[in-house]
Amino acid sequence: MFLINDTTLRDGEQAPYVAFNTQEKLEIAQLLYEAGAHELEVGIPAMGKKEQEDLKEILNLNLPIQIMSWNRATLTDLEASLKCGLKAVDLSIPVSDILIDVKFKGDKTRLLNQLEQTVTQAKKENLFVCIGGEDSSRADLGFLKEVMTLGKELGANRFRYCDTVGILTPHKTYENIKALSSENLLDIEMHTHNDFGMATANAIAGFEAGATSANTTVIGLGERAGNASFEQVLMTINRLMNQSSDINIKALKALIRKVSRASNRRLDTSLPIIGKNIFAHESGIHVNGMMKSKSSYEPFTPKEVGLKRDFPIGKHSGSSTLMYHLESLGITPNKEVVQQLLPKVRDIVTNRKKVLNAVELKELYLCSLGI
Repeated sequence: MFLINDTTLRDGEQAPYVAFNTQEKLEIAQLLYEAGAHELEVGIPAMGKKEQEDLKEILNLNLPIQIMSWNRATLTDLEASLKCGLKAVDLSIPVSDILIDVKFKGDKTRLLNQLEQTVTQAKKENLFVCIGGEDSSRADLGFLKEVMTLGKELGANRFRYCDTVGILTPHKTYENIKALSSENLLDIEMHTHNDFGMATANAIAGFEAGATSANTTVIGLGERAGNASFEQVLMTINRLMNQSSDINIKALKALIRKVSRASNRRLDTSLPIIGKNIFAHESGIHVNGMMKSKSSYEPFTPKEVGLKRDFPIGKHSGSSTLMYHLESLGITPNKEVVQQLLPKVRDIVTNRKKVLNAVELKELYLCSLGI
């Protein structure tokens, strides 16, 4: 089974200009669970008292899924998580030479000793431990295996492979994760960023190569270009990867609206899975096919994600679209007249940059008949 560990309330909120209040966090956490998230990463206790209070409030929801915090692999960060009552932690360390130089002055021995000390303490407290490999995609695979071997020896449960600056391609992701998963050391979690537009694709490639979970954020919210999209990963594992389960459409729609408003982010009409125009068919060839079979040009139905199908009357519409709208108004159209209307419809739409509505089409049609 592929797991979604959603980090909207941690990495998502780290997006520039985004700040969730307590009530928003509670509603988002509840809706994430209802929409199908398997685990939640909900904040950073080391940020201070207010963050810790919010985390306690989320825990008080008593959601029947794992709730995790993000921490640097330090005893002080771990202690902050323990004070909140958390039972699962991500303990993050830099793993690329670039960031080890920045944060540990290149001293890998000190880094590994610190990790060992923190993981050991976390396991003494019976916590679920994920070791977060910051900048894994720029790290040496040999060093990652060393970290994962140490983690396994210490009783850690998972390793988070982070494409921190979003430089992976799906093929490279597959190669790297296959090499690590074949060692049978720790379960691997994907954490992918969208700097080159491949976060979701890289998360899925990780699954295909042996990863068992992936971090996501609702609407791909996150630092810079964002993270792998919750709704895209959810639909992919449910529709393309044989992990069939019912998706709570009502909760998913409410979740999208809530995160969009709370983050003040506009939803593009062509966003995969949730864009309101992704089931709008204008091309005459496509509409003709859709009239014969609804699976002609749709990989899943609008009903599955709470959207509606539409056939806009636009520049690229054919006679099938015009016939459809006229018939929906109770008119039995003359096909020859409809064909003659097409150039006029295209001119109008091109000049005013706006599609026709059905009533306008009816008026044009009746005018053509001299009525």
